[in-house]
Parts: sequence; C-alpha cells; structure tokens
Amino acid sequence: MNKFLFFLITLFCISCNQVQYGEKNELGFTYYFNSISGDNSNIGIRDKPLKSLDFLDNINLKEGDKILLANGSTFYNTINLINKNGIEISNYLFDDYSEIPTINSKAKIAAVFIENSSNININNIEIIANGGGANEFLHKKLKTDLRTAVLYLVTNQEVYNNLDISNVKIRDVFYEDSGFIRAKKEVRTPNGTQSYGWGIRVLNLSENGNLENIIIQNSSFENISHSAIRFIGKRENQFNNLKILNNKVFKSGGPGMVFNSCKNLLAKNNDINSTGSTDDSRKWGRGSGLWTWGSSYALITQNSFQNANGPADSAGCHIDFNCNDIIVEKNLSRNNAGGFIEILGNNYNCSYRYNVSINDGYRVKGEDNAFQEGKTFWLSGYIGRGRERNGPFNSYIYGNYIYVGSEITPKIAVDKNSKGVFVANNIFYFENDPLMVLGDQYKPDPGGKLEIENVFFKNNLFLKDHWPKDVLIQPDDNFYSDAFYKSFLDNAGLLEENNIFPTNHTYTYPYPKYFEEIKIDYINGDSKGLWKGF
Repeated sequence: MNKFLFFLITLFCISCNQVQYGEKNELGFTYYFNSISGDNSNIGIRDKPLKSLDFLDNINLKEGDKILLANGSTFYNTINLINKNGIEISNYLFDDYSEIPTINSKAKIAAVFIENSSNININNIEIIANGGGANEFLHKKLKTDLRTAVLYLVTNQEVYNNLDISNVKIRDVFYEDSGFIRAKKEVRTPNGTQSYGWGIRVLNLSENGNLENIIIQNSSFENISHSAIRFIGKRENQFNNLKILNNKVFKSGGPGMVFNSCKNLLAKNNDINSTGSTDDSRKWGRGSGLWTWGSSYALITQNSFQNANGPADSAGCHIDFNCNDIIVEKNLSRNNAGGFIEILGNNYNCSYRYNVSINDGYRVKGEDNAFQEGKTFWLSGYIGRGRERNGPFNSYIYGNYIYVGSEITPKIAVDKNSKGVFVANNIFYFENDPLMVLGDQYKPDPGGKLEIENVFFKNNLFLKDHWPKDVLIQPDDNFYSDAFYKSFLDNAGLLEENNIFPTNHTYTYPYPKYFEEIKIDYINGDSKGLWKGF
C-alpha cells in the first residue's frame, strides 16, 4: 500500500514539473524561434525563444498553433506538418532586424513538408535550397528524389481544405550542387527525368483524396531549377478552387506555373518572365510561362508572360490537352519562343481573348537544339505520343492584338481534326508573310486536306491579304489596310515610331467602332457539345 502511494505521489510530481512550451493564444499555442538569440533550453515564448527548428520534434503541434520565426534569422531544418490541422508559419519582429526569416533547406526534401493536412497558413518567410544532392529522407510514394521550398502531398482518401501561402520569397532552389551539367537530351523529355529543385509542388498521390481551396499570392520565385509552382492531381478528382494572385516568377528553369488536373482556377496579375532559363547548367531549360493539363474552368487573366525559352512548348501561356473551359484573357504575351496561341487536342470550349501578343513564336525548328517550330497561332490535335489526334473542339480566338516584327516569320498550324473554330475581331499585324507549318508535337501530324466543321473567321484586321492559303481555316470578310491599321494603333496609343508596341502601356480592348461585336452562344455545361451558332 505504501509503495503504491509512493508511486502515485512520484507520478504527480513528474506531471507537475512537466514543461509547457510556447505562449497561449486565442486558439492554441504560439512557439517563438530565433536563430540569433534563441536557445533550445528556453521554453519558446517571445522573451525566451527557441533556437533551431529541430526542436519541433519535441512538440505535438495541435490546431490553432503558430510557429513564429524571428526576422533576421536563418534556420536549417524542415518543418514537418503531417496529419495536422490549423497550423500557421509566419514571422515576428525582433529588435532592429528588418529582413524576413530564412529557411535554408539545402540537402532537405523541403523547407516546409505538408502531408494530409488542412488549414495551413505560410506567410512572410524566405526559402532557399541551393543544392545538397540526395535527401536522407524520401517519401515512399515519391518516384523521384527532389528538392522543394514547399511540398504538399495527399496520400490517403480524405479531402483536405485550405492551403494559404502568402508573401513568401522563394529563390535558388536546386537539387544538385553548382557545376552539375545536364545532358542535352534531358530537355527533350516531356518534363524531365532527373531530380530537380521546385518552388511550390502539390501532388495528389491518392486514389480518392484531394485538396481544395488553395491560395498562393503576393509571393516571388527566382532562380528555380524547374517549375516555380506545379500542381499534379487526378483528372477524375481535380484540385478544386485555386487562386494564384499577384506573384512574380523570374528565371525558372522550367515553366513558371503548371496546373495539372485543377478545377475552378483563377490566375490573375502574375508576372512571369524568363521561364525555361538556361543561365545555370542545373536548370531544365524549357517551359511556358503557364500551362494547364486535364483542367476545367480556369480564368487566366491580366498576367504578363515574357521571354519563355526552350526547344519545344515555351509559349507565353498554352493549353495542353484534356482541358475544358479555359479562358486566357487580357494578358501581355511578349517574346516567347514557342508562340502565343497554343491549344492542344481533346480540349473543349477554350478561349484566347483580349490579349496583346508581341513577337511571340520566333523559334525555328532545327536551330539551337529546337525540335518544334515556334507558332503565332496553333490548334493541335495532339493528345499524347502514339495516340490518334483529336480536336481541339470549340476554340474561341477574338479581340486580340497580335504583332510580329520584321525579324520573325509568323507560323500558323491548324490540325485537320479541329472542330469549331471562332476567329473574330482580332488585329494581326505581320511584318513578314506568315507560313503554314504542320503541328509538330514530337512528331509532325500528317496534314492533308480536310474541311474543318464550324468555322467562323471574320471581322479581323490584317496588314494585307497574306494569311497562308494552305491553312485549313481561311479568313472571310476581313479588313486589309496598312494605313488604317497604323492609324488605329496610333489612336489607341499602341504604336511607337519604330512600330513596336511599348512595353509600359496598359493594354485594353476598346471594341473599335469598325468592328461588329459578336455574341458567343455555346452549350454551357456540355464540354463535348458543339456551338449552336452566332
């Protein structure tokens, strides 16, 4: 009896002496970290911060908890959020340090690794990860090792909600150390076969699980080995409700943003420049500013896509196959090697409208390792290697300003499997006569004469009558006038003395009185239905 009583007293004393880390907040606890003045013997409150992120292994994070990192600090460990709910990662001010805190995830899989978690907020931090090679930890469901700033995985059958990443600066993310040189053939693979560095990468590796309600905003991405933002989901169970707003991407080795299997996407006010960069031998060296695949109901608006580079693809914004109801509108597309309009096969009800395109599609097949022509205008039936071409269906191209200068030969490709093509109220200013080329996604389509069903190609303005006669869609009832064209552009404020569009102009589409506004009426909700008419 006495021994049992002694045991209870001892147990009570131990529990009374157990340390409580962090400060209580309105929902949970706040844990403070400071790499400069902190100490892991502290209790993690503002006046006594912890020093290193590896101490998080001793804390059972719960809903409402916050991880606050002191400005001016640099940390080296991954923050793991696995099966967590309602966690915030942010900064706090400390003394006179003005720089936001940095997490250096060199040689780690990620700075922030998230799996099967909801209500995660990340804001006001910087992430770098310049090399390090193979990770000690590789998730069993990942096929290839990688390095990321933020990695989110769905690996079970649950639906998770609310990932919010705001005001985050991500730069210098590479898998290999400096000096690694990729073989030239690597850039000829669809997305690369080797390990790379990525900015934000979100993967659905489950059969029925999903992630919904995602915001990435006011963040910057610079000098990334592959893509800055990349979603890879399930076509039958798409990521749902995405807002990608006011971000900047500069010199990514791959595409700026990739939305694979996403639904209800708004990509707005993003500035994407120099994708497919080759200024570091560790980069992939190919990529459009933004592209979608297997996605539905997207509005891509008021973005800037400039200087995309690569031997294939590398348009400003292209719509890859298996999409429906994708709208690309009111964007600036400038100096992109791959081109301006690119709609691949098995796409339904996709639109390019009210955009400005300047000197897009300058790439020449066979030069500088290029295996695909750059194209100003491309409707492709490509749906994957070895598969019979199909579509696209119901492609709407209207209200665009398209300028191609004297250094470039504009190239046009329209697949004979296209059905439903609407081209109206555009201005095509080609200094040189355009050429027809075959679609050449890895292997040129066979071409051939075939009348495309449901074509409306009217009320456009051309410099002269030089649309290639062998293209399978031909303009009808259009305007051809050099003087009229220049006068119109000059009045709209879009023409400088050297006939080049100014890059600092705010581009709008005023619907000039010369054009007839044509109302589009197609079958909403039926992604495979053809348009009713006009």
